[in-house]
Formats: sequence, structure tokens, C-alpha cells
Amino acid sequence: MISKSIEVTLYNGKMLLNTKNTNYSFGSLQSILKKGLLEIGAAEINRMESILILGVAGGSVVQTLVNDFSFSKKITGIELDSEIIHIANSYFGLDKISNFKCFIQDAEQFVKTDKNQYDLLIIDIFKDTDMPEFLFQESFITNCKQLLNKNGYILFNTMHLYKNNLSKTEAYLSHFDSNLYETKVLKNIEKYNDVILIKSI
Repeated sequence: MISKSIEVTLYNGKMLLNTKNTNYSFGSLQSILKKGLLEIGAAEINRMESILILGVAGGSVVQTLVNDFSFSKKITGIELDSEIIHIANSYFGLDKISNFKCFIQDAEQFVKTDKNQYDLLIIDIFKDTDMPEFLFQESFITNCKQLLNKNGYILFNTMHLYKNNLSKTEAYLSHFDSNLYETKVLKNIEKYNDVILIKSI
């Protein structure tokens, strides 16, 4: 298991997937990504043909897309931790979602080699409360751009427990030419998260 401590918790009659310090799926995280999806809008999401999720964990965003947005087309998930997918299948029925397919793979490597294109790329990669450095590197950002269809979106969940994470957001946005991309940041969702929203134009 990549994350040292993962637990499934019953809270107010609802199952959550947590680490020692943060929620991974079906708690506050689900509402964070849902706000980003609502910002894109149900009509836009329903016109999409394919969605890629980097960082699946318990699969709460998959459930949100299917249950709250009635998305029935192709959803591809990339998750490094096979054990967390086993938990997601056992406790949250992730493997019962017919239009979702998950690959156990490193997201950084996947975006280098994938030849498909997507209408929405959701980036939600954490190790507990830390975001891996590669998420902010130019090579990864360039590879993500190449996976986007025209008028496609990137939805990037970030956490700002530390001051330098705010400057990372600014540095990340600097990679997107305003003539080619529209950018927006939804700030302070559930206190510590910012959602970066990018649209190719």
C-alpha cells in the first residue's frame, strides 16, 4: 500500500475513506471536486465523451459523475495504489460502475505515453496531505495539455496547508497561455483546498 494508513470509517451513516490527516473519498473531498464539476456545469459535462481521472482513491468523484451528473460515457481512472482500489471495490462498489475502467499505473508515466484525448482531466493526487512535486513540473503539465481535446477541461484539486503551495498554484497557472486557455481558481473550499480550473479554447 502506498499510503501508510488508510481506514474506512462510518460517519453519520456514511462510509468514508480517510488517512491519518485527511479525507480521501466520500467526505469533504467529494464536495470539493463536486464544486469544481458544478463550475463546469452539467450541460458541458453531458456533452463530453471521455473523462480521465488521475488519482482514483475510493472513487468518490466517479460516483459523483455517474450519480449526480448522469454521466454514462467513458471514464478512465489511473491509480498507483492497487490496495486502495481493492478497498474501493469492496466497500464502495467501484467495480460495479459499468462505464468506469481503472488502471493500476503511475500517473506521471501514464500521461507520457497515453495516445488518447479527453474532454475532462481530473487531477486529484495526494500522499496524505502532500502533493507530489511532479504535478507542478513543466513536463507533466505539457503532457496533460496534450491529452486534452479542444474545449476540454483540467480540474486540479490542490491543498494549501503551507505558504509555498500558494506560489505553486501561481507557477502552475503560468504554464497556460491566456490566448489558448481560460483559467480560474476556486479558493478555500473546505478551508484548505483550491480547485484550479483550466479550459482549452
